[in-house]
Amino acid sequence: MQRTYQPIEARPMPGQQTGAIAWLKTNLFSTPGNSLMTLALVAVTAWALSHALDWSVFNAVFGANLEACNNLRGIGACWGVVAEKGRLIVMGRYPDTEHWRPVIATALMLGVVVASCMPRFWNKALPLVWVVMLAVYFTLMKGGVLGLTEVPTDQWGGLPLTVMLTVVSMTMAFPLSIFVALGRRSNMPAIKTLCTLYVELIRGVPLITVLFMASFMLPLFMPHGVSIDVLIRVVVGITLFSAAYMAEVVRGGLQALPKGQTEAAATLGLTYWQTQLKIVLPQALTTVVPSLMNTFIGMFKDTSLVTIVSLYELTGALALALNADADWRPFKLEAYFFITLIYFVFCFAMSRYSLWVEKRTAVSKVR
Repeated sequence: MQRTYQPIEARPMPGQQTGAIAWLKTNLFSTPGNSLMTLALVAVTAWALSHALDWSVFNAVFGANLEACNNLRGIGACWGVVAEKGRLIVMGRYPDTEHWRPVIATALMLGVVVASCMPRFWNKALPLVWVVMLAVYFTLMKGGVLGLTEVPTDQWGGLPLTVMLTVVSMTMAFPLSIFVALGRRSNMPAIKTLCTLYVELIRGVPLITVLFMASFMLPLFMPHGVSIDVLIRVVVGITLFSAAYMAEVVRGGLQALPKGQTEAAATLGLTYWQTQLKIVLPQALTTVVPSLMNTFIGMFKDTSLVTIVSLYELTGALALALNADADWRPFKLEAYFFITLIYFVFCFAMSRYSLWVEKRTAVSKVR
């Protein structure tokens, strides 16, 4: 008689445990010392969390009631400052009656950015979509045509200005950084020296110096009667500054690529640009995705420095809104928590997208 053998599932090693209890025992309560440390941290966290909730939620004032806020000063948060000054913080000095324009323009810009991050929209029409979006954005923001009231660029501010500076500077800095990184690895001495001088010069000074030079010193070298809008000068300054740092990130990815890749491309008869576009850059950029995203996030936060040239983005608009009103000025902390939440949402979204790109490229490498 023929016997039928049934496979037996593997049994865990003797003494090995799985599940939440095993994880807690292994990571938090493995020794008496670790157990005491864990209990102490839990107690401190619970104490801090309870006080934070009392201040921010249970004893807080959520309406724009100045008297109630003053009565609870030091006891509870006054979120009424956001209700009272939130519109000025988010929109800056843009005219109140025209706020619908930056709302639509910023939503359009963010929509195109989100769409550009999805592979399904990566086609030949995408550059045209960007051109149309930028044309519509600046038409809405600037006005002066189609019956729209003209709004000078020095009155742009708040979140729309922060988003615009980041998106436009990022869009221009990324390809520029690639060319500079390739230039630093070029065999042509003139191009290599020029790119090296550019990177070292920009990285040798802080961004605030670049903005100061672009806004106040550059006009001194312009011909008489020629003036460049301050917003354009700021965008160019941020772009050049970010491209220099990004170029070093890209160059690190290029150096990490094995030399055999380019040698194989030369054997196949590919030209220099075919090699770079089809073999070198896709692999190099994949390697440095986290560092590139770190640069983008830093660029988004560094836009707060444009207040030195009297452009009031999100942080500058907050100071403008509260410094001019002595009644609500004592509640600046709550207002800073408000814009901190905005910065966190944008930065967290960028970091999550970076993680998604890493996972996607890792899967493609395995395949």
